[in-house]
Amino acid sequence: MDDNKVIRQLIRVNLELEGLEVVTAADGAECLDVVHQVQPDVVTLDVVMPRLDGLRTAARLRADPRTRNLPLAIVSACTQYEVESGLDVGVDAFLAKPFEPSELVSLVRGLMERREVGGTVEEGERAAGRTGH
Repeated sequence: MDDNKVIRQLIRVNLELEGLEVVTAADGAECLDVVHQVQPDVVTLDVVMPRLDGLRTAARLRADPRTRNLPLAIVSACTQYEVESGLDVGVDAFLAKPFEPSELVSLVRGLMERREVGGTVEEGERAAGRTGH
Protein backbone atom coordinates (compact mmCIF):
# COMPACT_ATOMS: atom_id res chain seq x y z
CA MET A 1 0.00 0.00 0.00
CA ASP A 2 1.38 3.37 -1.02
CA ASP A 3 -0.33 6.54 -2.18
CA ASN A 4 2.46 7.16 -4.72
CA LYS A 5 1.66 5.28 -7.92
CA VAL A 6 5.34 5.11 -8.97
CA ILE A 7 6.34 3.52 -5.64
CA ARG A 8 3.45 1.03 -5.88
CA GLN A 9 4.62 0.05 -9.38
CA LEU A 10 8.24 -0.26 -8.20
CA ILE A 11 7.17 -2.58 -5.38
CA ARG A 12 4.89 -4.56 -7.69
CA VAL A 13 7.49 -5.09 -10.43
CA ASN A 14 10.27 -6.11 -8.04
CA LEU A 15 8.12 -8.65 -6.22
CA GLU A 16 6.55 -10.01 -9.42
CA LEU A 17 10.05 -10.56 -10.85
CA GLU A 18 10.53 -12.90 -7.88
CA GLY A 19 7.42 -14.87 -8.80
CA LEU A 20 5.09 -13.34 -6.22
CA GLU A 21 1.52 -12.33 -6.94
CA VAL A 22 1.04 -8.68 -5.94
CA VAL A 23 -2.14 -6.74 -5.18
CA THR A 24 -1.89 -3.01 -4.51
CA ALA A 25 -3.95 -0.37 -2.70
CA ALA A 26 -3.67 3.42 -2.79
CA ASP A 27 -4.60 4.04 0.86
CA GLY A 28 -5.39 2.34 4.16
CA ALA A 29 -9.13 2.06 3.64
CA GLU A 30 -8.65 0.38 0.27
CA CYS A 31 -5.95 -1.83 1.80
CA LEU A 32 -8.36 -3.16 4.44
CA ASP A 33 -10.86 -4.07 1.72
CA VAL A 34 -8.20 -5.76 -0.41
CA VAL A 35 -6.75 -7.70 2.53
CA HIS A 36 -10.12 -9.18 3.40
CA GLN A 37 -10.84 -10.13 -0.23
CA VAL A 38 -7.40 -11.48 -1.21
CA GLN A 39 -6.06 -12.78 2.14
CA PRO A 40 -2.41 -12.00 1.32
CA ASP A 41 0.61 -13.59 2.98
CA VAL A 42 2.31 -10.23 3.72
CA VAL A 43 1.21 -6.59 3.73
CA THR A 44 3.53 -3.63 3.17
CA LEU A 45 2.33 -0.24 4.35
CA ASP A 46 3.45 3.33 3.85
CA VAL A 47 3.02 5.56 6.91
CA VAL A 48 1.75 8.76 5.28
CA MET A 49 -1.48 7.97 3.45
CA PRO A 50 -4.78 9.72 2.70
CA ARG A 51 -7.98 8.63 4.51
CA LEU A 52 -6.29 6.02 6.75
CA ASP A 53 -2.54 6.09 7.36
CA GLY A 54 -0.30 3.03 7.52
CA LEU A 55 -0.02 2.93 11.32
CA ARG A 56 -3.79 3.11 11.81
CA THR A 57 -4.23 0.48 9.09
CA ALA A 58 -1.75 -1.78 10.92
CA ALA A 59 -3.61 -1.24 14.20
CA ARG A 60 -6.91 -2.23 12.56
CA LEU A 61 -5.35 -5.33 11.00
CA ARG A 62 -3.95 -6.36 14.40
CA ALA A 63 -7.31 -5.76 16.12
CA ASP A 64 -9.17 -8.02 13.68
CA PRO A 65 -8.99 -11.75 14.60
CA ARG A 66 -8.89 -12.65 10.86
CA THR A 67 -5.71 -10.63 10.28
CA ARG A 68 -4.14 -10.53 13.75
CA ASN A 69 -1.17 -12.70 12.71
CA LEU A 70 -0.72 -11.35 9.18
CA PRO A 71 2.90 -10.20 8.71
CA LEU A 72 3.06 -6.40 8.37
CA ALA A 73 5.96 -4.29 7.14
CA ILE A 74 6.24 -0.52 7.01
CA VAL A 75 7.99 0.67 3.84
CA SER A 76 8.36 4.38 4.43
CA ALA A 77 10.69 7.21 5.37
CA CYS A 78 9.88 6.83 9.09
CA THR A 79 10.71 9.01 12.04
CA GLN A 80 11.79 7.33 15.27
CA TYR A 81 8.34 8.11 16.71
CA GLU A 82 6.66 6.35 13.78
CA VAL A 83 8.91 3.30 14.21
CA GLU A 84 8.06 3.16 17.92
CA SER A 85 4.36 3.62 17.16
CA GLY A 86 4.58 0.84 14.57
CA LEU A 87 6.19 -1.51 17.06
CA ASP A 88 3.47 -0.62 19.59
CA VAL A 89 0.70 -1.66 17.17
CA GLY A 90 2.51 -4.85 16.13
CA VAL A 91 4.33 -4.07 12.88
CA ASP A 92 6.83 -6.86 12.19
CA ALA A 93 9.45 -5.06 10.10
CA PHE A 94 10.52 -1.71 8.69
CA LEU A 95 12.22 -0.76 5.41
CA ALA A 96 13.31 2.84 4.93
CA LYS A 97 12.72 4.65 1.64
CA PRO A 98 14.64 4.89 -0.59
CA PHE A 99 15.38 1.15 -0.61
CA GLU A 100 17.22 -1.29 -2.82
CA PRO A 101 14.91 -3.76 -4.62
CA SER A 102 16.88 -6.66 -3.13
CA GLU A 103 16.13 -5.33 0.38
CA LEU A 104 12.40 -5.31 -0.37
CA VAL A 105 12.49 -8.86 -1.72
CA SER A 106 14.49 -10.09 1.29
CA LEU A 107 12.07 -8.41 3.69
CA VAL A 108 8.96 -9.92 2.06
CA ARG A 109 10.53 -13.39 1.72
CA GLY A 110 11.64 -13.27 5.36
CA LEU A 111 8.15 -12.39 6.54
CA MET A 112 6.67 -15.18 4.42
CA GLU A 113 9.12 -17.68 5.92
CA ARG A 114 8.09 -16.63 9.44
CA ARG A 115 4.57 -17.83 8.64
CA GLU A 116 5.82 -21.37 8.26
CA VAL A 117 4.46 -23.57 11.02
CA GLY A 118 6.53 -26.54 12.09
CA GLY A 119 8.15 -26.86 8.67
CA THR A 120 4.85 -26.76 6.77
CA VAL A 121 3.67 -23.77 4.82
CA GLU A 122 0.30 -22.30 5.64
CA GLU A 123 -2.48 -22.68 3.05
CA GLY A 124 -2.25 -19.16 1.55
CA GLU A 125 1.44 -19.50 0.75
CA ARG A 126 0.96 -22.77 -1.12
CA ALA A 127 -1.22 -21.12 -3.74
CA ALA A 128 0.97 -18.15 -4.70
CA GLY A 129 2.96 -15.72 -2.56
CA ARG A 130 0.28 -13.06 -2.53
CA THR A 131 1.39 -9.71 -1.20
CA GLY A 132 -0.91 -6.75 -0.59
CA HIS A 133 0.34 -3.15 -0.65
